[in-house]
Amino acid sequence: MADSDSPVVPRNKEAGEGVDGITSLEDPRLYLNRELSWLRFNRMVLEEAMDDTHPLLERAKFLAICGSNMDEFFMSRVPGLRRQSERGALELPPDGTTPQEQLEAIKEEVDRLVDEYAYAWGKYLLPKLDAEGIHIHRMTDLDEEQRAGLREYFEGSLFPILTPLAFDVNHPFPFISSGAINLAVVIHDDSGREKFARLKVPGGGLFPRFVRVEHGRPARSSDQHFVLLEDLVKANLDLLFHGMKVVAAHAFRVTRDAEIEIELDETSDLLTAVEEGLESRRVGEPVRLEVDEGMPGRMADMLARNLGLSDQLVYRSSAPLALADLWQLHKLQRPDLLDSPFLPFIPRALADEKTILESVRSRDVLLYHPYDSFQPIVGLLKQAAVDPDVMAIKITFYRIDSNSPLVEALMEARRNGKQVAAVLELKAKFDETANISWARQLEHAGVHVVYGAVDIKVHAKMCLIVRRSRNGIVRICHLSSGNYNTQTARIYGDIGYLTSDPAIASDVSDLFNSLTGYCVQGEYRKLLVSPGGIRRGIEERIEREIAVHKEMGNGYLAFKLNSLIDKGMIQALYRASMAGVKVDLNVRGLCCLKPGVPGVSDNIRVVSIVSRFLEHSRIYYFQNGGDEEIYLGSSDLMPRNLNRRVEELFPVRDKKIREAVLKYILQVHLHDNVKARELRGDGTWARVQRKEGEEPLDSQVWLLENRGIWHGEK
Repeated sequence: MADSDSPVVPRNKEAGEGVDGITSLEDPRLYLNRELSWLRFNRMVLEEAMDDTHPLLERAKFLAICGSNMDEFFMSRVPGLRRQSERGALELPPDGTTPQEQLEAIKEEVDRLVDEYAYAWGKYLLPKLDAEGIHIHRMTDLDEEQRAGLREYFEGSLFPILTPLAFDVNHPFPFISSGAINLAVVIHDDSGREKFARLKVPGGGLFPRFVRVEHGRPARSSDQHFVLLEDLVKANLDLLFHGMKVVAAHAFRVTRDAEIEIELDETSDLLTAVEEGLESRRVGEPVRLEVDEGMPGRMADMLARNLGLSDQLVYRSSAPLALADLWQLHKLQRPDLLDSPFLPFIPRALADEKTILESVRSRDVLLYHPYDSFQPIVGLLKQAAVDPDVMAIKITFYRIDSNSPLVEALMEARRNGKQVAAVLELKAKFDETANISWARQLEHAGVHVVYGAVDIKVHAKMCLIVRRSRNGIVRICHLSSGNYNTQTARIYGDIGYLTSDPAIASDVSDLFNSLTGYCVQGEYRKLLVSPGGIRRGIEERIEREIAVHKEMGNGYLAFKLNSLIDKGMIQALYRASMAGVKVDLNVRGLCCLKPGVPGVSDNIRVVSIVSRFLEHSRIYYFQNGGDEEIYLGSSDLMPRNLNRRVEELFPVRDKKIREAVLKYILQVHLHDNVKARELRGDGTWARVQRKEGEEPLDSQVWLLENRGIWHGEK
C-alpha cells in the first residue's frame, strides 16, 4: 500500500464511530514524535548511569554517552528544525507537530534531562567515586602544597598556549568553536571599570579534562586525585590578567550545526568536495549555548545575543559541561570498577585461519558479536590476501577503526596482485576526516576506491571474495548489520553471516557492480536492496502475514532494529495488528509507532534494551504459517534507510541457523525482563515487570553465559 493511501480504521459497531475518534491511519494521534523519542531513549541511557548493577566506572561511561548523544542531537537534529521554523516546513512529521512546537517540546524535555544529569553527577556518582578512592576536587578544597604543584604545572604547560580575547566596543565578539569549553571572565581595571574577556580552555586531546593532583598525601596510597581542567585555569587567571582584578569566571560551551555542505561541479571530485565541505561544519550556525549554573543572567543574555540564539536554546547546568569527557574516567586503571572481561567465542569451523575459506565453502556460519569473536573475519581477509587462488576482494566501508587490520589485509592483497575494490562512504557523519585519510591510503596502495554519490549514502555492509577452485569459481560472502570495525565489534551487538550460496553471491556481485559502475538493478534474486527494494519486500511480507493469519489464525511478526520511524512501515504494522497478527518489536531507540491504541495497535508490543552492549543488529522474522523467513542486514525502518541509502537485507537460508536466530537471539531479547523497557502509549518507557514466579532474564548476560549455543557447540 502506498504511503499516500489512508487506510480506514474499522468502526466500533456499538458506538458507530472510529476507535477514540480515530478513523484513519493518517491520524497524527497514532504517531509519536521522532525528536522526543530520541530524547526519551537518552533518558534510558541515564537510568543505566544510576543502575547499581553496573560497575561504577561503567556508570560514569553511561553518563558520558548521555553527553555525546545530546551533542549529536543538537548538531544533527535541532539545526533542521530551526531552519524549518524560520523558513517554513515542507512537510510535517506523522504526529503533525510544527517545527516550533517541536523546539518548544525539546526545550522542556532537555531542561529536565540537564537537571537529571546534574543530579546523577553531583549527588550520585561523585560520592561513589570518592568512596572508591577517585576524588574529583575543587581547587579550593586542596591544600597549599597541592595548589602550588598545580600552579607550577599551569605555568609550565598551560599558560604558554592560552589566549585571552577581550570583547567590547573596540574588540569584536570572538569566534567560538563548537564543543570547546570556554570561560567568560569578568575583570575590573585599575579604575574599577568592568571588562569582559573570553578564554578558550584547551581541549581536543592536548590536555586531559581531569588533571591529576600529583602533590600532597592522599588518605590511601591507591587513591587518585583530580581537578577539572577549567577549574585549574580559573584558579590561575591572575597570571593572564596582570594589573586587573579578576571578579568572576563562568564556563560556557557552544554547539554548532554539524551538517556539511557538499558542492560538486564538473572540475571537482567527491573526496575534495567532502573535504572542503568539512570547513562548513567548523563555522556552522550556533544551535545551543550551555552555561554553568552560576553565570549571571545578563552575561548569559549577552553571549546568546552575540551568538544569535534565543532563550529557547540556552541551557544551564550545575554539572560539568561536555559530559562526554567522562570517558576519561572509564580509562582509569581500576579493573575492579569495570565490567569483567570475557573471551569471545570462536566456532570450530572458523578456529583455524588457514582453513576458513574452505570451511565457509561447505557451510553457512552466523556470528553474533560481541559474544562471537570478530577475529575470524579479520582472519578471513588475511587468508584471502595471501591465498594464491583468491583473485578478487570487494568490500564496503562505513566507519573504520584506527589501525584497521582489515585495511592492512586489503593492501596486502593488492601487493600480492589481487584485484581489490573498496566502496568507502566518505559522508559517514563525524567520520568523514578519518575516511578521507583511509581512502587516500587505499588508493596509494593500488586499491580501487569508490566513494558513492553525493545524494545517497552506501550503508550496506558486505564483503565478497572471489576464489578459484577445481570446480570453477567460488564466491564467498560476508554480510552484516555492523561496520567492518574491530573496536565496535567488541561493544556493539551485531550479526554477521558467512555464506557461499550461489544465489546470494550473485546478488552481492550485482550490487557491487551497481556501486562501482553504471549498472542499475532494481530486483535481486534473494537480497532486499534499498532504495526501494526493502520497503517493497517488508510490506509484501507483512501483507502476506495478514493473509496467512486470516486463513490459519497464527500470524506472528517479530522485528529487532535500531529505529522505527517510517510512516508507511508503521501503517503496515498497524494493519497487521488490526487484522489480529501478533507483533513483537525490539526497537533500541527511536520509535514513532504508538502501541496499545485500541483497535489499531493493541496487538503490538515494543521493548527496548539498553545495557552493557549497544544493541545494533537488525532481524526481521515472518512466521508465514510455519514456512518461516528471517532477514538480517544493515537497514532500519527509517525513511533515510528505505529511500536515500544503499542498504541490504539478506535471508537466512540455512534452517538450523534460522531456528537458532529465532530461539537463542531474537526470542531471548524479546523475553528480557531485567534490562528491557516497554514503550507506553504516551511515548515513555517503563521497566518490564516480572510476573510472579518468573525467573529474571537479562538477555545480554544470558548470551554471554551461553556463547556457542547458536552454533550447536554448547
